[in-house]
Amino acid sequence: MARFLIVEARFYSHLNDMLISGARAALQEAGHEADLLTVPGALEIPGAISLAAESQQYAGFVALGVVIRGETYHFEIVAGESARGIMALTMDGIAIGNGILTTEDEQQAIHRADPAQLDKGGEAAKAALALFTLHTRFAS
Repeated sequence: MARFLIVEARFYSHLNDMLISGARAALQEAGHEADLLTVPGALEIPGAISLAAESQQYAGFVALGVVIRGETYHFEIVAGESARGIMALTMDGIAIGNGILTTEDEQQAIHRADPAQLDKGGEAAKAALALFTLHTRFAS
């Protein structure tokens, strides 16, 4: 059994609750435990994962949040930079499943977040588990 950290950007609580539910279920089904850390927004997720990774308390991480397109360019910055930060950490060998949704509207986000529909929280947890398995395989 390993311990994972779910890092969520708590901006849309009702959507995040669905993502977290899916992620926790996938991790529990695989026999692992999860802690939860909340940060203000998606841009803070990579930094929080980087700090937590230094502690060596976690086998992997699940990044969760929702970014819905608005009227300004801010959507592109948040979506692109959070993904870039997560990818950089992944390339450094940290097992991260990226479940930050980037959608046009709330309906798309609900469809993706709901465990009874696309279950992107569960998929992100499964991606973290897959990378953890690879890390374990290549570390031995």
